Parts: sequence; structure tokens; C-alpha cells
Amino acid sequence: MIAQLTGTVVAVGGTWVVVDLSGFGVRALCTPATVASVRVGGTTTLHTSLIVREESLTLYGFADAEERDAFELVQSASGIGPKIAQAVVSVLPPDDLRAAILAENVVALTKVPGIGPKGAKKMVIELKDKVNALGPIPDLAAGPSSAPPAQEWREQVASGLESLGWSSRDAAAAVERVVPLRDAEPDLGIGELMRAALKTLAR
Repeated sequence: MIAQLTGTVVAVGGTWVVVDLSGFGVRALCTPATVASVRVGGTTTLHTSLIVREESLTLYGFADAEERDAFELVQSASGIGPKIAQAVVSVLPPDDLRAAILAENVVALTKVPGIGPKGAKKMVIELKDKVNALGPIPDLAAGPSSAPPAQEWREQVASGLESLGWSSRDAAAAVERVVPLRDAEPDLGIGELMRAALKTLAR
């Protein structure tokens, strides 16, 4: 089991990071919060969860252990695989997820693509006794990230949102809603833009 890795960030996408481990490049699927906390050329430590399938090995990386633990906890609910679990922790950070489960807030849970009212109720029932194991999440100081070229950021953000489960139409609409933010702050990286787009979708 790969629980953690530290190396140099060599590439960043909407929902992934490539880390160079002394010449060995590892691609980890990440939440927008994690992507926003790294920068190309910088050193990062990712807390990881390796998902083993018959046809693939997929590594998921997180900026802190609490987010990784939430990702793994969510998968203990029936019908929740790693893709939906990644969407859950992208929309609901660990403290928000814990609050939603304990308050039986089905509305908050159904903001995650792929989770309907029945699935949300099932999550509440199955996770309510487990969710207190999640410790409080510290504030993530989003370090400087590399701003993508103007012609690329729209495609990267839309692709990232689609990979989390939103339709191409919803992703495109969310991208358009963050255009003013990008115009006002052209140095924003993909991670920050993804987080802003996610907030518009979660409303």
C-alpha cells in the first residue's frame, strides 16, 4: 500500500498531479483543493490511497490525511466507488461531510453528481456511526500555482468537472460563470478555478 509520497510537481491538471520521485513520475488523481495547494516545480507531499482493480491500479492523492480518510470512509458506504468518493470530497471537505452526515442533510449530499436522495439517505445511515473518526481539517494555505495559458484553462476546468461526474453542459456553464474571476485574477491556477467552478455547481 502506498500511503504517502513526496517529490517535485512536474505537471498539474484539473483533477490530477504528476509528481517526480527521483526520476520516477507518478500521476495521482486529486481533488481541486489538493491541486490548488501545489505548484509546478515545487515540492509536495501527497497522502495517497491506492485503488486496485483487476484491470488497473489507480493512485489518488490528497494534500492532507483527513481528506484521504474521508475519501476512504465514503467508499465504505454501499454503492460508492472511488470516482463518486472523489466527487464527494471535492464538493464536501471532511468537516462539511461530517456535518452533513451527522445532521442528516440529504440536500447537501445530493449536490454531489451521482448521488440521489436515496443514495444520500443510505450514506447517512451507513456512515453516521463512523464519520466522527474524521478529525478536524486544517486550513489549507493554497500556495502559488501556475496559471494556465488563456486558451487552455477553460478546457482543463471543464474536463476536470466532467471527470468528477458533471455533464458537459453543466461543466461548460460553470466555466462561463468563473470567466469574470479569471479575467479579474489572471494568475489563478487550475486548482483555484476548479474550486470556484465547484462552488457555482454546489449552489
